[in-house]
Amino acid sequence: MLEHLELFFKSIFIDNMVFATFLGMCSYLAVSKKVTTAVGLGAAVIFVLAVTVPLNWLLDQYLLRDGALAWLGPEYAEYNLSFLSFILFIATIATMVQLVEIVVEKFSPSLYNSLGIFLPLIAVNCAILGGSLFMQSRDIQTLGLAFNYGLASGIGWFLAILAIAAIREKIRYSNVPAPLRGLGITFIITGLMAIGFMSFGGMLTGGGGDEAAEAAKEMSSQKVEENPIDTTDELVEKNKKEIDEKEVSFNTVNK
Repeated sequence: MLEHLELFFKSIFIDNMVFATFLGMCSYLAVSKKVTTAVGLGAAVIFVLAVTVPLNWLLDQYLLRDGALAWLGPEYAEYNLSFLSFILFIATIATMVQLVEIVVEKFSPSLYNSLGIFLPLIAVNCAILGGSLFMQSRDIQTLGLAFNYGLASGIGWFLAILAIAAIREKIRYSNVPAPLRGLGITFIITGLMAIGFMSFGGMLTGGGGDEAAEAAKEMSSQKVEENPIDTTDELVEKNKKEIDEKEVSFNTVNK
């Protein structure tokens, strides 16, 4: 349970698709002029990521990676189809995007018209493909964790586009210098928001502090073994010897 919670919050705040890796910036900048359209596209991205990441996890586990075909028989265990990852991942994403497009057009024609070309372009949104590729590179172990990662990554992207859309609606009434109007001030705000999200980096340290303390304790014990500390009696003897040597040197000088 703790592993799921850690992955969920880390994917939203620390490894945010927009503010940490700057993926999906084309849709993020183009559809963030109004909150209503940003909410619609963000919800679509959440759905697509939550479905495609676990589906692509299944493809990776039972078809693509080295030895994944062992379930078909021992003669297939040596096959490695990882070179097909991009093709199959994109095919899965395109299928889900078409499904989302059909549903949005059926139940919300106004949202479908406002999103325009950017709804079918989710299929080539680098944040969607990035979710599946990050899942593969991080070697997520279970289907549940893969679904958790896809859902949390979508929520992180949704929060990013919702926040910038709300700011852009308000900033329309502000006195922004002419050279910075439009994308200029949007990029600056995005950079500042990314710096703000970096502050969540130390939120999920887990047990790292205990491990570091144990490592420091071991190092100190090793140093003590290499350079043992003198006992009280030895220190007293040393001090006496030093005092005697100083007295002898003083007497010789006076003579």
